[in-house]
Amino acid sequence: MSVDGTDFRIEEPGPYKRKTSAKWFSKKFQGPGLRYEVGVAIETGYIVWINGPFLPGKFNDHMIFERMGLLSNLEDGERVEADDGYLFFDPEFVKARSSVYHPKENQDMRNTLRARHETVNRRLKTFRCLSSKFRHTDLSKHQDCFNAVSVLVQFALERGEQTYDVEYK
Repeated sequence: MSVDGTDFRIEEPGPYKRKTSAKWFSKKFQGPGLRYEVGVAIETGYIVWINGPFLPGKFNDHMIFERMGLLSNLEDGERVEADDGYLFFDPEFVKARSSVYHPKENQDMRNTLRARHETVNRRLKTFRCLSSKFRHTDLSKHQDCFNAVSVLVQFALERGEQTYDVEYK
């Protein structure tokens, strides 16, 4: 599977306090947000793993994968495709994008996998509850919205709405 973190905008909870507000800060859009870890199956393109939410200012993709995410669920010898945020775990658990351990002849296929994963992330953000700033004071509702949207995107994928075709060699 390919794995990646994706951030979503939220209204900053409570009054602004420099130290408290830093944990909500997402560099992707320079404001408060929540981060989720998403896994997409290489063969089918289906969403097979969702995890979160996490505070983007406190946990990067690497930390989520290692401490609270997918790493503990991998079987012996199993690896995931990922971007350079996971380079620390390459080559034992991850096949990172710019790793020197993997042959260049597979780079086109791996780029297609990453593009397909980014397309799944984009599809999640086509729903207004996730694409615009989430303003509800109860942030557990954001997780409910994310889970519901993930199911809807998965249904669309299962109905045959292709993201990208990947040729296996």
